[in-house]
Amino acid sequence: MNHSKYVAVIQAGGKGTRMVELTHDEIPKPMLLLNGKPMIQWQIENVAKYGITEFVIIIGHLGEKIKEYFGDGGDFGVSINYIEEKEPLGSAGALYYLNQKFKDRDYLLIFGDVMFCLDWNRMISFHEEHNAEATLLAHPNAHPYDSDLLIIDADDEVTGIDSKNNKRDYWYDNCVNAGIYILSGKFVNTINELKKTDLEKDLLSPLMGSGKIFGYITPEYVKDAGTPERFRNAVTEQAAGVWEAKCLENKQKCIFLDRDGTVNKLNGLVFKEEQFELETTAAEAIKLINKSGYLAIVVTNQPVVARGLCGIKDVKYIHKKMVSLLGNEGAYLDDIVFCPHHPDKGYPEENPLYKIPCNCRKPKTGMIDAMVEKYNIDRSKSYMVGDTTMDVQTGINAGLKTVLLHTGEAGKDKKYDVKADYTAGDILEAVKLIIGV
Repeated sequence: MNHSKYVAVIQAGGKGTRMVELTHDEIPKPMLLLNGKPMIQWQIENVAKYGITEFVIIIGHLGEKIKEYFGDGGDFGVSINYIEEKEPLGSAGALYYLNQKFKDRDYLLIFGDVMFCLDWNRMISFHEEHNAEATLLAHPNAHPYDSDLLIIDADDEVTGIDSKNNKRDYWYDNCVNAGIYILSGKFVNTINELKKTDLEKDLLSPLMGSGKIFGYITPEYVKDAGTPERFRNAVTEQAAGVWEAKCLENKQKCIFLDRDGTVNKLNGLVFKEEQFELETTAAEAIKLINKSGYLAIVVTNQPVVARGLCGIKDVKYIHKKMVSLLGNEGAYLDDIVFCPHHPDKGYPEENPLYKIPCNCRKPKTGMIDAMVEKYNIDRSKSYMVGDTTMDVQTGINAGLKTVLLHTGEAGKDKKYDVKADYTAGDILEAVKLIIGV
């Protein structure tokens, strides 16, 4: 893909006060060596790999150290210009200078303490397909309860921000703004005055819900390395190959999870959020998946919609409860996909729109096929974990290894005459078996 119209802008002008114990205030934070390379160099190399070779680095405190190391970028196969903040201009004030230098260009905006390994082709395609003025990279994390969360609708539009300071007496999606953006030239051109400007508060928030701001959700490696502890974690994860392995350019491995009887306790047809209760070991199991390099994706039949017991929004709210409960215990799901259909008719309250044959209802493989395509998943290295013979048959049909649990139905549904590759007492035992703990 040709990305020549894009310029990558790295915001590296802050003082980095949280990192003084490592920088000793002798170098800017983004120049800290991470396994032999400055943090900024890791960023430049990942972006340049996708054909984006023009960079602007916004510098401030100790910025001469960055200029001395990178120069004009020639030694790194790129071209680098610099914007120097004489005084702090906030997270977006210095973008004013882009209008003076570039015409008809779009921008990747990257904060200098965010470490990542991304397939930029995917994010740029998303940005262009949505004709977005700004695209925000978002992902789930292990502490949504103390994070600002993006509110993203079914069409990928960002409609608002759920502040971490809100009193959350409701369930919510685990969708965190990661600090990486694609900004159109039109968006940046609205910055027509040189002043201190906050990107989120002053520029993005007023446009949310207007059809101009979109959220690109990815499970790839994107982490804030702006504190000593987080920086050391990034060092360890890079050395272990985690960064590269999670890039969607590379084949992913996934543990697909049934919902009822696997992640949550079996409680008949769950159509009200108060009926939903996590299995005792579910959060611990999914935390292990998160740390293992496998994706954790729930695939579930939810005929409650076809039966007329509830609507699509109700199922999604139940899933917000699942996500919130998991997040409270430091676990997250990379995606959730459900089938609302059921082919059999005859219930008085049924919804005829969903009483149809489909390709997504397990044991058909439509849900899994969609996730394989979306996340570049290697079926041969992936698993289906569930409590019914239907889950086992689904895994077999999809070309996955299978694990049958003793929770929930414990295989007593007897709908299919199949044998799982493995059996396990519960979801935690299954995950330990898969990842070799």
